Amino acid sequence: MSLCKEVGTNHNKRVERKTKMKYGVGIDISKGKSTIAILSIYGDVVEKPFEINHDKDGFSFLEEKLKKIPKENVKIVMEETGTYHLPVLCFLLEKEYFVVKENALKIKKHLDRNLRKVKTDKKDSLKLAEYCCENWYKLKQPKVTDQIYNDLKFLSRQYLTQISVQTNQKVNFSNLCDILFPGYYQLLNANNMELGLMIFKKYYHPEIVLKKKQSQFILEIIKLAKKIGHEKSGRLLAIKIYDLAQKTISTYPNNQYAQLLAISSADVLILSIKTTTTIISEMDKLARKLPEYEEINKLPGCGKKLTSRIIAEIGDVRRFKNAGSIIAYAGLDASPYQSGKFEANRHISKRGNKYLRKTGYEIVKSIKSSSKSENKIRSFILKKESEGKPKKVAKIAGLNKFLRIYYGVVKKKYKEINIW
Repeated sequence: MSLCKEVGTNHNKRVERKTKMKYGVGIDISKGKSTIAILSIYGDVVEKPFEINHDKDGFSFLEEKLKKIPKENVKIVMEETGTYHLPVLCFLLEKEYFVVKENALKIKKHLDRNLRKVKTDKKDSLKLAEYCCENWYKLKQPKVTDQIYNDLKFLSRQYLTQISVQTNQKVNFSNLCDILFPGYYQLLNANNMELGLMIFKKYYHPEIVLKKKQSQFILEIIKLAKKIGHEKSGRLLAIKIYDLAQKTISTYPNNQYAQLLAISSADVLILSIKTTTTIISEMDKLARKLPEYEEINKLPGCGKKLTSRIIAEIGDVRRFKNAGSIIAYAGLDASPYQSGKFEANRHISKRGNKYLRKTGYEIVKSIKSSSKSENKIRSFILKKESEGKPKKVAKIAGLNKFLRIYYGVVKKKYKEINIW
């Protein structure tokens, strides 16, 4: 009887120990699959590394493995990998697990600690689990970001992708114009680009333009301009195109191949322009729902497009403890490097959100080029240039100042409405 009691007591102690034990889960993310390992904070391997696919069966298998441990005793760490980690992250958050997306650089430094360099998915998952256990009490689950910020970020990345495509298409269209209708592309600008592309689909060659009388051609273009809402620029552009057709010489004959390429190139560029216009319009609508929109829109350099884009890349300011954190997040921090008498020149780290740097740099360029109204940031940039700093360095310094002002403005607004 005493032996049974002793066995029962030992069993209860093991159960109690298991319920109190803390566990770390490391997930090494790959495209379409993940490798997972589970350790206790004492370093015991609870589950050897196993693979799952990013599908229902894979996630069900993962859930079965995690069910053995109470949710409050487990923390999960994965490396933030662009988009590959999102299916796993969404699944675990839906199941209410404690999940941390860790900075890729921090994880890399942890993985490279050993003298012997070994790189496999299984080893990496164990190292991630080890990192989780070592930092179990330090890990903090980030606040679930408001859906508006998620939507803005998603749209912002697609906008930048489309802009990249659009730039390539403009280069291609410009080259095509140089062959079929030299000088045509130079007549176009941001205000008449869509109209110019529509005209080019039909009048892609000087010979086609000159088959019509000037008055007849101008009238036809004015009618087309009215249809797409460019009535004001229609007449002026038509006159310029007709004058150019009389002077220029095409280097390629007017045939079916010229027509095919002219129509397809113009159509692709029109679609790209409409897509980016639609995306930025939707971003502006979303951003207007946020309390900081009006304050950011008042900042120098922030027009309709850039206001929504900078908000999208920074997200919820409350997740940053100070303005310096945003600067580090953008990869604009210049860490000192000194040893003995040697002190290296400082450069920005670029270990941060490159999209935020790109958007911020566009804002600073807009501020610098605008001389209509003086402001602190423009004056600061000019001061740095007068001190002998290269123009790009001066702009980066201006961007640092802009981000500090951004943080202060938004923090003040949030405190006014008691949501800080």
